[in-house]
Amino acid sequence: MSIFKSDTPSRSNWAIPSLLLIIIAGLLGGAYYLWPRFEWQPPQIMLMPDSDVLGVAPMEIVVSDQGAGLKSVTATLTSGGAEHTLASEQYAEPVSEKKITVVLSSKLTGVKEGPAVLRVSARDRSLWNSFRGNETVIQRNVTIDITPPTLELVADDRYVNFGGVGVIVFQASADTATSGVRIGDYFFPGYAGQIKGHPDHFLVLFAHPYNVPADAKATLVATDKAGNTREMRLVYELKNVKYRKSTIAIADSFIQNKMAPLLSDAGARQGTPQEVFVRVNKGLRKENEDKIAAITKQSTPSMLWKGAFTQLSNSKVEANFADARTYTYNNETIDHAYHLGYDLSVTKHYPVEAANSGTVAFTGDLGIYGNAVILDHGLGLFTLYGHLSSIDVKAGDAIKQRQILGKTGETGLAVGDHLHYGVYLHGIAILPVEWWDQKWINDNIQPKLEGQSGVAIAKFQAPKAPRKTVRKRRR
Repeated sequence: MSIFKSDTPSRSNWAIPSLLLIIIAGLLGGAYYLWPRFEWQPPQIMLMPDSDVLGVAPMEIVVSDQGAGLKSVTATLTSGGAEHTLASEQYAEPVSEKKITVVLSSKLTGVKEGPAVLRVSARDRSLWNSFRGNETVIQRNVTIDITPPTLELVADDRYVNFGGVGVIVFQASADTATSGVRIGDYFFPGYAGQIKGHPDHFLVLFAHPYNVPADAKATLVATDKAGNTREMRLVYELKNVKYRKSTIAIADSFIQNKMAPLLSDAGARQGTPQEVFVRVNKGLRKENEDKIAAITKQSTPSMLWKGAFTQLSNSKVEANFADARTYTYNNETIDHAYHLGYDLSVTKHYPVEAANSGTVAFTGDLGIYGNAVILDHGLGLFTLYGHLSSIDVKAGDAIKQRQILGKTGETGLAVGDHLHYGVYLHGIAILPVEWWDQKWINDNIQPKLEGQSGVAIAKFQAPKAPRKTVRKRRR
């Protein structure tokens, strides 16, 4: 046996450090895996509508958690000492977002109107808080209101032109939040403070749009803060307006010289002539109409105009409102569209006059309408002037009737120098001609602004019976 010790460490000396390294690595790995489960960010809760009044309208609870995910959501309503469960959900797997629609009309049976307490809680799957997870609680004092507003029709319209405008006056209870006329997919809001001597009455201009069926029914609607709604069907005779139908043959030169340059994307200009035409006539037209709708839904809540609107002086109507156009190429139908205004022809670069007083809502390029000006006349009423060669006003300018806005031209899709004149009401194109008619305004709008009742207006508008001739008896 050697008297010298070996320089090689024993296995026991290596085993302990190795074991410690394994333990540390395990702890670090476990910590890396478990640490996200210990996140402390609580869930987020959003209520829509976010109101302190609850009614029969649905309420949506939106809950989200971007950490460990949702574990449970509960919502209760306490009223008169009794607690009512609105929602109670448990999730076996993590959920990052959950939308719960609560139909209060089915949950409020037996609940009386008055004060109540709404409580919504959400808990996530985190191991934080002694493995119980993070919890968010929203609790607020609310008022239960399940009674809809009241409505009274003060003055209505007996006749409305198809594609034209009707005018009504109504009164709604003080708890009304929004009110107006709904027809099809369109809504026309009412405006208070417009009726002489009746600041609490509402005036609403509404259309029976050209693209809504003739048998569609207009409805007066009032909704309160709690979402309770009262409706009243309007009764009027829809006067038929015959709109033209025309077929227009499209030439290659028009597509190449007029339509293709309107497409800002060079790639969109590629393809067959038919494809380029449709991209402009359907795609770009829709973009332009959507933009016009967005502009003409934001109106001054007071009347900026007075009296009849004026047609461009010395002009002639060349194309009518709501003409249904069919476009053909090489004798084949390639597309359809409505012409939403009047084409007014005069001499080249003729000064364009404002049809009535208002403010400038938009100026600039408007695609198929070329250089354009849009005027806001208040109460949702707008006029559009398109294909201009030049513009002499800017957005925000106050405009007087017959003030010069620019000059006619052939920008956009204009074939020859002319003015495209359109009238819009809350985003929908309407029949322009009745606004040129002072008698129509005197009969349908002015009496209502002066506070006359519907009975008085109907009596005034009723056809006068012919006077009988009284013969004197000869003696």
